[in-house]
Amino acid sequence: MKKALREHLAGSCTEHELKRWFDPLDIEKSGDGREVRVAFPHSYFAQWFAGRMQDRFEAELHRFQGAPCDISYVTPGSRRGSGPGPAPAPRKLCFPFDAQYSFESFLTNSKNYFPLETARQVARDGSAQFNPFVICGKSGSGKSHLLKAIANEMAKHHPLTEILVTTGEGLRSILSQGDALTARGLVSGHRFLLVDDIHWLAGDDRLQQELLVVFNQFHDGHRQMVFTCQDRIGAYEDLIPTLRSRLEGGLVVSLKQPDMEVRVALIQERVRAKKLPLSKEQILLLAQRFQNFRALNGILIKLLAFRELVRKDISARDFEHILSNTEERDLPKVTADSVIETVCQHYQVKRKDVMGEDRRQGIALARQVAMFLCRELLGLSYPALGRTFGGKDHSTVIYSVKKIKELQEDGKEMKQLLKDLKVRCRQAD
Repeated sequence: MKKALREHLAGSCTEHELKRWFDPLDIEKSGDGREVRVAFPHSYFAQWFAGRMQDRFEAELHRFQGAPCDISYVTPGSRRGSGPGPAPAPRKLCFPFDAQYSFESFLTNSKNYFPLETARQVARDGSAQFNPFVICGKSGSGKSHLLKAIANEMAKHHPLTEILVTTGEGLRSILSQGDALTARGLVSGHRFLLVDDIHWLAGDDRLQQELLVVFNQFHDGHRQMVFTCQDRIGAYEDLIPTLRSRLEGGLVVSLKQPDMEVRVALIQERVRAKKLPLSKEQILLLAQRFQNFRALNGILIKLLAFRELVRKDISARDFEHILSNTEERDLPKVTADSVIETVCQHYQVKRKDVMGEDRRQGIALARQVAMFLCRELLGLSYPALGRTFGGKDHSTVIYSVKKIKELQEDGKEMKQLLKDLKVRCRQAD
């Protein structure tokens, strides 16, 4: 097994790295393949490995195995029959929330060192010492990556049935099912609650009250909660004061956007892993032109697709052509005005009618689509959307967004239209 695993790791590690940390390992696999035992040459190596390489090794081992397994680590004195030390208990090696989301694969430098190390501690500490743990960061800063890395780490020690990972919109859907008591039970029945983009609940007082009840149950029971949001908690005026106070009472960390050093490191890591034929100058150019993780991943996927579907060798001319046809702005400057204007042009209606109270079918549909897109593209709260559309009540906005979402789920035509309008909105300015 070790030889085959080494060949697999050679795709993402240099020969020097493999000699340094992989070759000293003694790796055994059970006959049924369900357990892997890793033995260290001495305890000092084991401590170094745990702090520096374990996350990366486990993620790559999971990809190599292609299925969950049990993994145990052995140091001198802990082998069965070799001394007083007890044999280590195996733990689950699984990445149910995608193996690409691990702490090791979260590239950072000193600017985001504290959020990363705190996330590690939260994932491995069952006492809920930092509760809730709130990660703030702009789109593309890596907050969703950290949340899923925490969930993946928890899954190594706890059953999946104890871990609820969802989004703000997903939590809205859960808490809206059936009666309030049943809905709360669907959430509070878990040991860990991780919610990405909690700010999506801002402005909906009823659902915030439901979350507050669940929050208190988790907090009083010393059960860990992890939330992410795009801005500091105090910036969300539409959060009810009690919930805002509860969130701010936990450990709140802020992720900085990846700087040049981190962006270059990310590209180099992806280029090496996928064997993309990019020069140092091309890597530097990508890091300069694409400012966040999401934008960088997008352009790298495009280059990979070109290599797989068109030709293996990406010439300098191909590279420039791909970049010239790629949106360079990592965070398009979409505004509510540009969204409304784009929708009005499509439906051939006047802006003043969409902003007014006209209930004719064509105008009402255009208004609902515009509200939905503002919610999707800008993340505006329901009260903020109501103010944007001429002072409408937030319940009207909730109904409009819900209706378009249902039309999107039920019909391919509306789904494609919304996709096209999103592209046009991003290109509007």
